[in-house]
Amino acid sequence: MNFNSVEFFLFFSVLLVLYAVAFHRMLLRDLLLLVSSYFFYMCWNWKYAGLLALSTCVDYSVGRLLDRATDPRSRRWILIISLTSNLGLLALFKYYNFFMDVAKPAVAAFGWDISFLQHQLLLPVGISFYTFQTMSYTIDIYRGERVLERSFLKFAVFVAFFPQLIAGPIVRARQFLPQLHHAPAVTFERFNSGLFLVFKGLFKKIVFADLLAALAVDKVFSDPLSFSSWDLLIALYAYSFQIYYDFSGYSDIAIGLARMLGYDLPQNFNRPYLSQNAREFWTRWHISLSTWLRDYLYIPLGGNRAAPWRVKLNLMITMLLGGLWHGAAMHFVLWGGFHGLLLMMTPQRSQAGPPCTLLGTVLRRLGWFQLIAFGWLLFRVQDMKNFMDFIEGCARFTGGTRLSGVFYLILCAGILSHLSPLTQLERFGQWWIARPVPIQAAAYAVLLIFYAGVTLEAPAFIYFQF
Repeated sequence: MNFNSVEFFLFFSVLLVLYAVAFHRMLLRDLLLLVSSYFFYMCWNWKYAGLLALSTCVDYSVGRLLDRATDPRSRRWILIISLTSNLGLLALFKYYNFFMDVAKPAVAAFGWDISFLQHQLLLPVGISFYTFQTMSYTIDIYRGERVLERSFLKFAVFVAFFPQLIAGPIVRARQFLPQLHHAPAVTFERFNSGLFLVFKGLFKKIVFADLLAALAVDKVFSDPLSFSSWDLLIALYAYSFQIYYDFSGYSDIAIGLARMLGYDLPQNFNRPYLSQNAREFWTRWHISLSTWLRDYLYIPLGGNRAAPWRVKLNLMITMLLGGLWHGAAMHFVLWGGFHGLLLMMTPQRSQAGPPCTLLGTVLRRLGWFQLIAFGWLLFRVQDMKNFMDFIEGCARFTGGTRLSGVFYLILCAGILSHLSPLTQLERFGQWWIARPVPIQAAAYAVLLIFYAGVTLEAPAFIYFQF
């Protein structure tokens, strides 16, 4: 069940009615959120809800055991149980076949065929997100942070909360669990602002992301040698904005839905293409993942407290694993390695100097955007042949375009929207929320009709595959 579907609109409408009835009874409210979250997840494949429940039970139990244990050795073994179970399931469903493919050429040299060892299991949707979420909970308890949740029901709601279950933001226990212990902050203003975020996210997904994909990106990347070098370059820029509007649109919807129910989720994007270096980009892009990798991987490896060569190695390991987290394919690993190189070349600390001129700032942002866009080429291609075809097409330096004027119009609108000052965007949101309710209702009704008309065959969000 996608956010950009009629089925989800019906599901959430019914949930709001039931939520209003159960709102003042904490137990009923928590049960309703849990049941509706599992129903939402099971609409994809009911069989895999058992994995979600298993992860919940294991990490809830591990948290309780860690809280009681005092011996350091015992605590380490208890944590290992959590990490092994979580990473083991993730490895089985997401990475097992990938490593079998990598091993095939080596064992073939001995005359062995290990194809029969590969499985045909589906990749459980959202497994990468809820695995990282529950792992952070047990690691925080192991570190002595006060995040233990004694109520199994509330912990299960934390893990399965449907707005962010499939594609984030990755929520920490200390951010969300305390909110379940008091009445949700539901006010007219918060509900209205949440509704605005939902429609803003749907607009990003349907008008920008899906149209950029349909009008140019998908057909160019499927057969790059049939297009001019100009079209290839523009399609690469278009994909950069497609993935941004697709994923940030999902995050806006998730944050908006949670706010309508009275809960707060963390910000996940902050206009990333205005970054002036790789480090700044990762403070603006997929913020919940980048901070997770920093806190639970980069810093435990030694962070920036080690020798310069070790700091660079820590950065590369973190980004390689971050790339692999996105998908079990070599081009994702190369994408992570590319960003690891960019981070290695970025100074660890900003050096004092004369303030950068406006022209200098613009040129630095444009330069870093070119590097980020090249990285998205590694992310988007299906395999290395597709990548080499794209590079070959660009190297021909041919002009002309087969892309429509509507596509260029949407791309320009998407770029201008991204470049708009944040204060202007915030002021527009505040201005809109202050409009009379009938005007807002009429506008939302028109948008719903439009969305329903164009989303019958709409693609799922890109990050659903991770």
